[in-house]
Amino acid sequence: MRFRHPDGSTVHLAYCTNVHPAETLDGVLAQLRDHCEPVRRRLGRDRLGIGLWLARDAARALVTDPSALRGLRCALDRRGLEVVTLNGFPYEGFGAEEVKYRVYQPDWADPARLDHTTALARLLAGLLPDDVTEGSISTLPLAWRTAYDGTRAERARDALRGLAERLDALEELTGRSIRVGLEPEPGCVVETTRDAIAPLTAIAHDRIGVCVDTCHLATSFEDPHTALDALTGAGVPVVKSQLSAALHAEHPRLPEVREALAAFAEPRFLHQTRTLTPAGLRGTDDLDEALNGGALPDTGPWRAHFHVPLHAAPAAPLTSTLPVLKAALTRLVGGPHPLTRHLEVETYTWQALPPELRPRARAQLTDGIAAELTLARDLLTDLGLKELP
Repeated sequence: MRFRHPDGSTVHLAYCTNVHPAETLDGVLAQLRDHCEPVRRRLGRDRLGIGLWLARDAARALVTDPSALRGLRCALDRRGLEVVTLNGFPYEGFGAEEVKYRVYQPDWADPARLDHTTALARLLAGLLPDDVTEGSISTLPLAWRTAYDGTRAERARDALRGLAERLDALEELTGRSIRVGLEPEPGCVVETTRDAIAPLTAIAHDRIGVCVDTCHLATSFEDPHTALDALTGAGVPVVKSQLSAALHAEHPRLPEVREALAAFAEPRFLHQTRTLTPAGLRGTDDLDEALNGGALPDTGPWRAHFHVPLHAAPAAPLTSTLPVLKAALTRLVGGPHPLTRHLEVETYTWQALPPELRPRARAQLTDGIAAELTLARDLLTDLGLKELP
C-alpha cells in the first residue's frame, strides 16, 4: 500500500510474511498464493505491499539461481504484490515448535549473518518495483546480550562496516539503494533506541540505521518522541518501522491479572517482560519467569513482548500498547517530512495467542491481517497522508 505524504514523498505500508513461516522457496511461493493475494483481495486493492521474510535456504536458492529470482518477481507481479522491505532478523527455524533464544543466532559476530544479509540485499535490489529505487532490511540488534564480549563486539562492528561497503557497491552496480536497520529488542545488546546510538555513530554510515519496532519500544517503556528525537539528534537514520503492539498489564499484582497473563505464556517464542521502577527498568527473559515467584516487582505496570493484533485489544484486565504505536507513528510520518518511508505491520504471534483467540481457519487469519492493515491505513490518512491506488 502506498501513501502520498504532504511533502510529496511516497510512504510504503506492508505486512510482514513471517506470520506465515516457510523455509524454502516453494514455501514462499505458496505464501503468496494462499495468504498474501487473499489479503490483497480482501482489502479490495490492486496492489499490496508485503515485507518478505526469506529464510536461509530460500535466500540461498534465489541468490544462486537468477531464474528463480525472476520467477519470484513474476509471481509477485502476477498476484498484485510488491516488496520494498525484507525482514532479515530470523535466519531460519522461525516456524519451529520452539524458537525462543534460537532466533538470535547467528549474531553479527558470526560471518554467517553478514553473508545472509548481503544475500538479502542483492535479492531485494532485484525485487524492488520498477519505479522504486530504495529498499530496507531489518536485522538482529547485534546479538543477544549474554556471551557478548569486547572481541565479539569488534567483530560485529567490522561486519557492519563491511556490509555498508557492500551496499555502496550494490548501488553502483544496480542503481538501487538498500539500507539495513538494527531492530532494538528487549534482552539484546541493543535493547533500546538509546543503546543503538553509540554503535551506529561509531560506524557512521547512512546505509546502516535503526528499525523502530513499536512493540519493542513499548515493552522497554521508551517514550516514542524522546526516542525518535534522540535518534534524529545523533544523525542515526530510521530505516524502517515495524508497527506492532505489546501486551500491557496495569496491575500485575492482582490474581485475575496474573491469570490473564498466564494464558499468553507459551513455549514457542520468548516473551521478555519489563516494568519501570524508580531505580530503572527491570525485566525477565520470559513471561513465565515474571509470573513465577518474585523475579519482577509487581507494584507498577508490566509489559510483555507479545505482538498482539493491532485491531483487537486483549480482553480485560489486559490491554495493548496501541497508544504507543499511535504516538510513534505521529512522530515518524506526521511531521513536515517523514522520518522513514517504510512501514511494516508485524504481528507474527497469531498462532501463539491463547487458544480461544487464535484464527482457526485460513480465512480468519486473512480477515485479521486485513483488519490490521485497515487500522494502519486509517491512522496514516488521519495524519494527512493520501492513499494511492
